[in-house]
Amino acid sequence: MTDKLIAIVDDDKEIQSLVSQYLTKDGFKAKGMDDAESLFAYLENTLPDLIILDLMLPGMNGFEVCKKLREKDRTTAIPIIILSGKAEESDKISGLDLGADDYVVKPFSVEELGARVRAVLRRRYSDLKENKIEVSPDLTIDLERYIVTSCGEEVDLTPTEFRILELLASRKGQVFTRERILDYLWGEEKVVVERTVDVHIRHLREKLGKTGEMIKNVRGIGYKLEEK
Repeated sequence: MTDKLIAIVDDDKEIQSLVSQYLTKDGFKAKGMDDAESLFAYLENTLPDLIILDLMLPGMNGFEVCKKLREKDRTTAIPIIILSGKAEESDKISGLDLGADDYVVKPFSVEELGARVRAVLRRRYSDLKENKIEVSPDLTIDLERYIVTSCGEEVDLTPTEFRILELLASRKGQVFTRERILDYLWGEEKVVVERTVDVHIRHLREKLGKTGEMIKNVRGIGYKLEEK
């Protein structure tokens, strides 16, 4: 896990250096860059295992970068952690809404950021006990190849969306509270609001299309997955 490559996109050289040094010390490989242009040039030849992304970048801002990364097939599955001085809940929701997997507010501790990096990578690369879950004839989850097929078409999901679908599909018909879903995703390392789950669920339904209707909202409690 700790040989993974982390790209750090932040125009603040001190933060870039601080995060790079900590991650390198923790066993990761780190590559720092100052702006979106540098990131996309880098991505032409190298795909990092995770991107730490500042929002207030010169030129294209972090929200635009996140959106562009999620729109491209080559980069859509790369986990993204937003690292920003924007602390408003609306900014966090906007970041998650665009496909970010986590959001860390500046000022921050490098230890906490390191824990978030490990948690996101663990979700993506965790060893899976089963190879495939057939939710219905129209919806299958290939846990080994990290592929979801809905109505015969492969669906591109972020690592967080995939994990939520995996959890709901593991016990069809069981209601999972938002708190339970957050525990599954982040464990004790979670410091995000329960509304985060609603954002990811909305994206998940939209991407699944027809089969997304199987994800049911249980008012005031949480979500479950069941066939119609």
